[in-house]
Amino acid sequence: MNASHVKESHYPARYWHKIDDGRIQCDLCPRDCKLHEGQRGACFVRKREGEQMILTTYGRSSGFCVDPIEKKPLNHFYPGSSVFSFGTAGCNLACKFCQNWDISKSQDMDTLMDQASPEAIAIAAKQHDCRSVAFTYNDPVIFAEYAMDTADACHALGIKTVAVTAGYMHEQARRDFYAKMDAANVDLKAFSEDFYFRLTGSHLQPVLDTLKYLKHETNVWLEITTLLIPGKNDSDEELTAMCEWIMHALGPDVPLHFSAFHPDFKMHDIQATPKSTLIRAREIALRAGLNYVYTGNVHNIVGDTTFCPQCHAKLIERDWYEINQYRLTHDGKCPECNISIAGHFAAEAGHFGSRRIPVSLHRMRM
Repeated sequence: MNASHVKESHYPARYWHKIDDGRIQCDLCPRDCKLHEGQRGACFVRKREGEQMILTTYGRSSGFCVDPIEKKPLNHFYPGSSVFSFGTAGCNLACKFCQNWDISKSQDMDTLMDQASPEAIAIAAKQHDCRSVAFTYNDPVIFAEYAMDTADACHALGIKTVAVTAGYMHEQARRDFYAKMDAANVDLKAFSEDFYFRLTGSHLQPVLDTLKYLKHETNVWLEITTLLIPGKNDSDEELTAMCEWIMHALGPDVPLHFSAFHPDFKMHDIQATPKSTLIRAREIALRAGLNYVYTGNVHNIVGDTTFCPQCHAKLIERDWYEINQYRLTHDGKCPECNISIAGHFAAEAGHFGSRRIPVSLHRMRM
């Protein structure tokens, strides 16, 4: 499939209503974009066409890849397994530090190389022996209809579904969307409204609402990632406040990943995150009472490893995305003290390792 041949879709979108001045308001996320004929929302991919809103990227992808599940990152959702990853284009946030800006900030179809129906994606994931499919690279919130239909097709073939998202979503859409998901990694980008407003063009509270909803009102397996940016969201005070909120609002068993920033997009003036910052953040989180805290984007075997929160035995030793040791019992317990470890685990770890396998669906025989 040549990129120049990929056209916009005109798939009827959900989550909108007419307002008194004749515009259509999008009800998907808290941006509440109000559209005249032909206008697009801030995400760029939801557009008014006549008297309805359409999703222009339904059935269009920026590419497919088989990844280790730990790359999402999910450390407690079938460790060592492979996940079939894909995204589209656009985003409903405006992060100045975006690490996938070439996809999420795209405002044309040039990045959409593959066409694929939900059923074709599920079949491809099955053919590649993937335990799950991840909606990732850009935020699946903005292609919710496509993601939900794909989730249905995956579940029909016994394949799990994973959302990698900033969690910026309205209540009704959130309820519908997560009814189709088995796991989610939510970016908690900082713990201050000022950061969210100035550096992402959004607000903190809707993300906190999503986290609480996922933990307390769904069966979705939840993990959290915070990208630490030097001088912006990495102070002891902010990290302590965030970890204490997670502890009290979500409980100690939600895994937290601290990830290293690298200069990109509109923030080339900020240095990369030192490894010492991630280690410091992990120590703050552990002191706050969180049981499973990880570091990412740096080489740190201790920060990659799952320890028993009761007896501190080493249970799953990782080196980047390779699993060196897997000591959980067949029913997901610590072999030393017999407490259950939070998550979804197979009797044995998968062995996909650190491979990354690009997939072109139009070259596959379905």
